[in-house]
Amino acid sequence: MKIKGLIFLLLFSVKSFAQQVKPLKLVAEMFDSIKSLKTVRFKVKSLERANGIYHSSFTDNKINSNPLKIYFRNPEKKLEVLYVAGSNKNKAYVKPHVFPYVTISLDPVGNIMRKNQHYTIFELGFDFLGRAVAMALSKEKDITKCLSYHGMHVINGYNCHMVVYESKNFNYFEYTVLKKETISSIAAKLVVNDFMLRTRNNLYNDYGYLPIGSKLMVPNFYAKKVVIYIEEKSMLPVNISIFDEVGIFENYSYSELILNKPFEENEFDKNYKGYGF
Repeated sequence: MKIKGLIFLLLFSVKSFAQQVKPLKLVAEMFDSIKSLKTVRFKVKSLERANGIYHSSFTDNKINSNPLKIYFRNPEKKLEVLYVAGSNKNKAYVKPHVFPYVTISLDPVGNIMRKNQHYTIFELGFDFLGRAVAMALSKEKDITKCLSYHGMHVINGYNCHMVVYESKNFNYFEYTVLKKETISSIAAKLVVNDFMLRTRNNLYNDYGYLPIGSKLMVPNFYAKKVVIYIEEKSMLPVNISIFDEVGIFENYSYSELILNKPFEENEFDKNYKGYGF
Protein backbone atom coordinates (compact mmCIF):
# COMPACT_ATOMS: atom_id res chain seq x y z
CA MET A 1 0.00 0.00 0.00
CA LYS A 2 1.32 3.45 -0.89
CA ILE A 3 2.30 5.66 2.03
CA LYS A 4 -0.30 8.37 1.31
CA GLY A 5 -3.06 5.77 1.31
CA LEU A 6 -1.64 4.23 4.46
CA ILE A 7 -1.65 7.55 6.28
CA PHE A 8 -5.22 8.26 5.12
CA LEU A 9 -6.48 4.92 6.47
CA LEU A 10 -4.62 5.37 9.73
CA LEU A 11 -5.87 8.92 10.09
CA PHE A 12 -9.44 7.73 9.55
CA SER A 13 -9.14 4.92 12.10
CA VAL A 14 -7.30 7.13 14.60
CA LYS A 15 -9.95 9.86 14.42
CA SER A 16 -12.72 7.33 14.96
CA PHE A 17 -11.22 6.53 18.38
CA ALA A 18 -9.89 10.00 19.12
CA GLN A 19 -12.57 11.07 21.56
CA GLN A 20 -11.97 8.06 23.82
CA VAL A 21 -8.19 7.74 23.86
CA LYS A 22 -5.93 10.76 24.31
CA PRO A 23 -2.75 9.49 22.54
CA LEU A 24 -4.77 8.65 19.43
CA LYS A 25 -6.30 12.11 19.41
CA LEU A 26 -2.84 13.67 19.68
CA VAL A 27 -1.45 11.54 16.83
CA ALA A 28 -4.45 12.46 14.66
CA GLU A 29 -3.86 16.16 15.33
CA MET A 30 -0.17 15.70 14.58
CA PHE A 31 -0.99 14.19 11.17
CA ASP A 32 -3.29 17.14 10.43
CA SER A 33 -0.62 19.68 11.41
CA ILE A 34 2.00 18.02 9.20
CA LYS A 35 -0.42 18.04 6.24
CA SER A 36 -1.00 21.77 6.70
CA LEU A 37 2.65 22.73 6.25
CA LYS A 38 3.45 24.66 3.09
CA THR A 39 6.86 25.99 4.13
CA VAL A 40 9.05 25.32 7.13
CA ARG A 41 12.36 26.52 8.48
CA PHE A 42 14.02 24.70 11.36
CA LYS A 43 17.19 23.45 12.95
CA VAL A 44 17.55 19.75 13.66
CA LYS A 45 20.01 17.71 15.66
CA SER A 46 20.15 14.11 14.52
CA LEU A 47 21.63 11.02 16.11
CA GLU A 48 21.85 7.87 13.98
CA ARG A 49 23.44 4.49 14.61
CA ALA A 50 25.46 2.95 11.75
CA ASN A 51 28.04 0.17 11.93
CA GLY A 52 27.53 0.07 15.69
CA ILE A 53 28.57 3.73 16.09
CA TYR A 54 26.38 6.76 16.75
CA HIS A 55 26.83 9.65 14.33
CA SER A 56 25.47 13.10 15.13
CA SER A 57 24.90 16.20 13.02
CA PHE A 58 23.29 19.60 13.35
CA THR A 59 21.75 21.35 10.34
CA ASP A 60 19.85 24.49 9.34
CA ASN A 61 17.00 23.64 6.98
CA LYS A 62 14.44 25.22 4.63
CA ILE A 63 11.69 23.24 2.90
CA ASN A 64 9.00 24.31 0.46
CA SER A 65 6.50 21.49 0.08
CA ASN A 66 5.00 22.14 -3.38
CA PRO A 67 6.92 22.29 -5.60
CA LEU A 68 9.50 20.53 -3.48
CA LYS A 69 12.49 22.71 -2.69
CA ILE A 70 15.10 21.83 -0.07
CA TYR A 71 18.09 23.68 1.29
CA PHE A 72 20.21 22.68 4.25
CA ARG A 73 23.65 23.32 5.59
CA ASN A 74 25.79 21.76 8.26
CA PRO A 75 27.76 24.69 9.75
CA GLU A 76 30.25 22.42 11.53
CA LYS A 77 31.16 20.48 8.39
CA LYS A 78 30.65 23.48 6.08
CA LEU A 79 28.42 21.30 3.91
CA GLU A 80 25.55 22.74 1.85
CA VAL A 81 22.87 20.98 -0.20
CA LEU A 82 20.23 22.48 -2.49
CA TYR A 83 17.52 20.56 -4.34
CA VAL A 84 14.72 21.95 -6.49
CA ALA A 85 12.33 19.48 -8.12
CA GLY A 86 12.51 19.61 -11.92
CA SER A 87 15.76 21.59 -12.11
CA ASN A 88 19.41 20.57 -12.51
CA LYS A 89 18.23 17.26 -14.03
CA ASN A 90 16.62 16.50 -10.64
CA LYS A 91 20.03 16.34 -9.01
CA ALA A 92 21.09 18.15 -5.86
CA TYR A 93 23.76 20.82 -5.74
CA VAL A 94 26.28 19.80 -3.08
CA LYS A 95 29.09 21.97 -1.72
CA PRO A 96 31.28 19.42 0.13
CA HIS A 97 33.58 20.06 3.06
CA VAL A 98 36.45 18.11 1.52
CA PHE A 99 38.94 18.82 -1.27
CA PRO A 100 38.52 20.13 -3.96
CA TYR A 101 35.70 22.14 -2.28
CA VAL A 102 33.80 22.76 -5.53
CA THR A 103 30.06 22.45 -6.06
CA ILE A 104 28.99 19.16 -7.60
CA SER A 105 25.64 17.68 -8.69
CA LEU A 106 24.60 14.37 -7.16
CA ASP A 107 21.66 12.00 -7.31
CA PRO A 108 19.73 12.51 -4.01
CA VAL A 109 19.10 8.77 -3.73
CA GLY A 110 22.50 7.65 -5.07
CA ASN A 111 25.25 5.86 -3.21
CA ILE A 112 27.34 8.95 -2.43
CA MET A 113 24.58 11.00 -0.81
CA ARG A 114 23.13 8.00 1.01
CA LYS A 115 26.37 6.58 2.39
CA ASN A 116 25.91 5.85 6.11
CA GLN A 117 22.76 8.01 6.10
CA HIS A 118 19.53 6.55 7.47
CA TYR A 119 17.45 8.56 5.00
CA THR A 120 17.65 10.59 1.81
CA ILE A 121 17.13 14.36 1.69
CA PHE A 122 13.52 13.63 0.67
CA GLU A 123 12.91 12.41 4.24
CA LEU A 124 14.11 15.68 5.71
CA GLY A 125 11.41 17.41 7.72
CA PHE A 126 8.04 16.56 9.23
CA ASP A 127 6.49 14.57 6.37
CA PHE A 128 8.99 11.83 7.10
CA LEU A 129 8.15 11.84 10.81
CA GLY A 130 4.47 11.47 10.00
CA ARG A 131 5.20 8.58 7.65
CA ALA A 132 7.42 6.90 10.25
CA VAL A 133 4.66 6.99 12.85
CA ALA A 134 2.08 5.85 10.29
CA MET A 135 4.25 2.92 9.25
CA ALA A 136 4.89 1.99 12.86
CA LEU A 137 1.16 1.86 13.55
CA SER A 138 0.13 0.24 10.26
CA LYS A 139 0.72 -3.38 11.29
CA GLU A 140 -0.91 -3.18 14.69
CA LYS A 141 -4.25 -4.95 15.01
CA ASP A 142 -5.33 -2.74 17.91
CA ILE A 143 -3.73 0.70 17.90
CA THR A 144 -5.20 1.52 21.30
CA LYS A 145 -3.05 -1.13 22.98
CA CYS A 146 0.30 0.01 21.59
CA LEU A 147 0.02 3.77 22.26
CA SER A 148 0.35 5.41 25.66
CA TYR A 149 0.35 8.98 26.95
CA HIS A 150 3.05 10.17 29.37
CA GLY A 151 2.11 13.73 30.21
CA MET A 152 3.67 17.12 29.43
CA HIS A 153 7.43 17.70 29.11
CA VAL A 154 9.61 20.65 28.10
CA ILE A 155 11.74 19.79 25.05
CA ASN A 156 13.97 22.40 23.38
CA GLY A 157 11.96 25.09 25.16
CA TYR A 158 8.63 23.76 23.86
CA ASN A 159 5.80 22.38 26.00
CA CYS A 160 5.18 18.93 24.58
CA HIS A 161 2.84 15.97 24.93
CA MET A 162 4.80 12.72 25.24
CA VAL A 163 3.30 9.80 23.32
CA VAL A 164 4.93 6.34 23.20
CA TYR A 165 4.31 3.58 20.68
CA GLU A 166 5.66 0.16 21.65
CA SER A 167 5.36 -3.12 19.76
CA LYS A 168 4.89 -6.15 22.00
CA ASN A 169 5.87 -8.57 19.23
CA PHE A 170 8.87 -6.96 17.52
CA ASN A 171 11.12 -9.62 15.96
CA TYR A 172 12.74 -10.68 12.70
CA PHE A 173 11.75 -13.24 10.07
CA GLU A 174 13.60 -14.75 7.11
CA TYR A 175 12.83 -13.32 3.67
CA THR A 176 13.91 -14.71 0.29
CA VAL A 177 14.93 -12.06 -2.25
CA LEU A 178 12.97 -12.00 -5.53
CA LYS A 179 14.07 -10.78 -8.96
CA LYS A 180 15.16 -7.14 -9.20
CA GLU A 181 14.73 -6.35 -5.53
CA THR A 182 16.81 -3.91 -3.51
CA ILE A 183 16.95 -3.25 0.20
CA SER A 184 14.88 -0.11 -0.33
CA SER A 185 12.23 -1.81 -2.48
CA ILE A 186 11.87 -4.64 0.05
CA ALA A 187 11.60 -2.16 2.93
CA ALA A 188 8.88 -0.24 1.06
CA LYS A 189 6.99 -3.40 0.14
CA LEU A 190 7.04 -4.80 3.67
CA VAL A 191 6.58 -1.39 5.36
CA VAL A 192 9.73 -1.60 7.50
CA ASN A 193 12.59 0.75 8.32
CA ASP A 194 15.06 0.78 5.39
CA PHE A 195 18.21 1.37 7.42
CA MET A 196 17.12 -1.01 10.18
CA LEU A 197 16.88 -3.68 7.50
CA ARG A 198 20.36 -2.75 6.26
CA THR A 199 21.74 -2.84 9.79
CA ARG A 200 20.37 -6.28 10.61
CA ASN A 201 21.87 -7.73 7.41
CA ASN A 202 25.12 -5.75 7.37
CA LEU A 203 24.24 -4.17 4.00
CA TYR A 204 24.76 -0.54 4.94
CA ASN A 205 25.74 0.82 1.53
CA ASP A 206 24.30 -1.76 -0.86
CA TYR A 207 21.82 0.09 -3.09
CA GLY A 208 21.78 -2.20 -6.12
CA TYR A 209 19.82 -5.35 -6.95
CA LEU A 210 20.31 -8.19 -4.47
CA PRO A 211 21.10 -11.76 -5.60
CA ILE A 212 17.90 -13.69 -6.32
CA GLY A 213 17.26 -16.30 -3.65
CA SER A 214 19.49 -14.69 -1.04
CA LYS A 215 18.16 -14.57 2.50
CA LEU A 216 17.49 -11.51 4.64
CA MET A 217 16.37 -11.11 8.22
CA VAL A 218 13.52 -8.60 8.13
CA PRO A 219 11.88 -6.83 11.09
CA ASN A 220 8.20 -7.67 11.36
CA PHE A 221 7.36 -4.15 12.57
CA TYR A 222 8.72 -0.73 11.63
CA ALA A 223 10.28 -0.29 15.08
CA LYS A 224 10.27 -1.82 18.52
CA LYS A 225 9.47 1.51 20.13
CA VAL A 226 8.86 5.12 19.10
CA VAL A 227 8.89 8.04 21.55
CA ILE A 228 7.28 11.24 20.25
CA TYR A 229 7.16 14.70 21.80
CA ILE A 230 4.36 16.72 20.18
CA GLU A 231 4.56 20.50 20.69
CA GLU A 232 1.24 21.66 22.15
CA LYS A 233 0.78 24.80 19.99
CA SER A 234 1.85 23.63 16.54
CA MET A 235 1.04 19.96 17.24
CA LEU A 236 4.22 19.01 15.39
CA PRO A 237 6.64 16.29 16.56
CA VAL A 238 9.65 18.30 17.73
CA ASN A 239 11.51 15.26 19.04
CA ILE A 240 11.24 11.64 17.97
CA SER A 241 13.29 8.59 18.97
CA ILE A 242 13.05 5.25 17.19
CA PHE A 243 14.28 2.05 18.85
CA ASP A 244 15.19 -1.43 17.64
CA GLU A 245 15.99 -4.50 19.75
CA VAL A 246 19.40 -3.07 20.70
CA GLY A 247 18.24 0.33 21.89
CA ILE A 248 17.92 3.78 20.39
CA PHE A 249 18.34 3.56 16.61
CA GLU A 250 17.80 7.19 15.64
CA ASN A 251 16.73 10.47 17.20
CA TYR A 252 15.71 13.77 15.60
CA SER A 253 15.34 16.91 17.71
CA TYR A 254 13.88 20.10 16.16
CA SER A 255 14.20 23.72 17.24
CA GLU A 256 13.69 27.31 15.98
CA LEU A 257 10.60 26.38 13.96
CA ILE A 258 9.21 28.96 11.51
CA LEU A 259 6.02 27.64 9.91
CA ASN A 260 4.28 28.67 6.68
CA LYS A 261 6.25 31.88 6.19
CA PRO A 262 6.72 32.52 2.44
CA PHE A 263 10.23 32.30 1.03
CA GLU A 264 11.82 34.98 -1.10
CA GLU A 265 11.45 34.38 -4.84
CA ASN A 266 15.11 33.39 -5.32
CA GLU A 267 15.71 31.75 -1.93
CA PHE A 268 16.25 28.35 -3.55
CA ASP A 269 18.66 29.66 -6.17
CA LYS A 270 22.25 28.50 -5.65
CA ASN A 271 23.40 32.11 -6.04
CA TYR A 272 21.17 33.36 -3.21
CA LYS A 273 22.88 35.68 -0.73
CA GLY A 274 24.78 33.83 1.98
CA TYR A 275 24.98 30.52 0.12
CA GLY A 276 28.40 29.09 -0.71
CA PHE A 277 27.77 27.14 -3.91
